[in-house]
This record gives sequence, C-alpha cells and structure tokens, in this order.
Amino acid sequence: MAGHGEEAGTHTAEERPAGGWEQLATGVVRRRLPQWDATVGAVRGTSGVLVVDAGASLEEGARIREELHGLFGLPVTQVVLTHPHFDHVLGAASFTGAQVYGPSGLDGHLAGAREELRRDAVRHGLPADAAAESAEALAAPGHTVDGELTLSAAGRQVVLVNLGTAHSPHDLAVVVRAADDASGETGGSGGRTVVFCGDLVEESGEPQAGPDASPAMWPGAMDRLLELGGEEALYVPGHGAVVDAQFVRAQRDVLARRFG
Repeated sequence: MAGHGEEAGTHTAEERPAGGWEQLATGVVRRRLPQWDATVGAVRGTSGVLVVDAGASLEEGARIREELHGLFGLPVTQVVLTHPHFDHVLGAASFTGAQVYGPSGLDGHLAGAREELRRDAVRHGLPADAAAESAEALAAPGHTVDGELTLSAAGRQVVLVNLGTAHSPHDLAVVVRAADDASGETGGSGGRTVVFCGDLVEESGEPQAGPDASPAMWPGAMDRLLELGGEEALYVPGHGAVVDAQFVRAQRDVLARRFG
C-alpha cells in the first residue's frame, strides 16, 4: 500500500474472508490478511520461523505469531520487513525476541515515522487506539541489508535483496530458493523458487505510487525481481493472489508506460 497521500489503486478497508495459510512450497506459506489484503509470508526453519512482513497492528502481528506456532510448532525467530508502509510493519513489535531485518535506511526511516504511520493507518481505517499503540511500540530493524544477505532455513537459502527506491524509499525482496538447489535453478523436491515482492508487485489492484515512490526506478526494480526468480518462480505480491513471471513482466511494462 502506498504511503500518505497515495494517488491510485487504493485498497479500501473492506473486510475480506480471513481464509488460511496457503502452501507455496515445502515449509513456505503465505496468508492474505483481512481488511487491506496485505500479504504475510513465512518460511519454516529447523528451530524457528522466518516471517515476511508483520501485519498492520500489534493485534494482527500477535495473531500471525500464534497461527504460525499452531501451524509449525515453532516460534517466530526472524522477521523481514519489505518496505515501510503501515500495513506491512506496524505488527513487528508483536514478535518478541525475533531478529528484525530490513533494507538499509529503513531503521532510520521508521525511527522518525511513527506519527506518519499512525496517521496513515487511521486514514485507511485502523482504529485510532490500535494505530497509536502499534506506532508507539514500533522498533527499527536491528539488522539491515545493503546489497544481499543470505539466511538459511531448513536446507533452503533465503536471500534478502535490497532493491533500493521504487514503490517506497526502501524496498526489499525475499527470495526463497528450492530446498535442494541453492543455485536458484527450479524443480527441486522442495518446490519452485518463491519470491516475496512486497508492494513492488500487486495483483488485487493497480500498483500504487504515493509521494514517497520513485516511479522512474520502479520498472528496473521489477526487472531485478525477474532476474532473481526466473521464469518458473512463484511471485508473491504485497496484495493479491500469487502470480507468475509473465504477470510481473506485464505489470512492469504498464508501469514503464505510465511513468516513463
């Protein structure tokens, strides 16, 4: 979701069915959260779970944590934030004890953005008390990614890739490689490569470019996503259904025409 003052493709606070966790590959799941249809992902490790994005409030983050413990029987030990918009970060403080990762610069950005995030959340329909509590509790990531950082989760490579400025001032992708193939080739027994795109890709509405976006940089960031995942990967948008490389390429071309 775009930041304060977004201009196009607005996701309303219309309630969506809660649904459940969708398995994308062995040990890799995602869930479409209610209200803004934001995505949260998870990768099961040996002793803990890595979560991609944290939900829009402390309550939502706590619910994600509890659901994943019920699903995997493991605590959340790592949280990765793909970009600094409220519907992806305000639940982060619910994951007590977890290591929090984000793109370089996100730590400083969030440290000074609590009030902006609170206002944005309220403007989009989060109750004022929940928005204020979640914004006040928000802590900056303790681990930042300048280029690429590779983590390990139960035999998988999980690569965090800083894509710079595009949809937001700080965009990061999470690439989960097939379990038996660290090179990124697809077709392993653990399933296809899965790319969590944040809001660089959206399926349930038109891509949103608020005042904090850099539209001229956006198509290049999507080219990089396609390089990272390849033709056979599953691409998980920040909002909406899982898509393929063809969808990402078509949306990239739309953005290039729109902002070129």
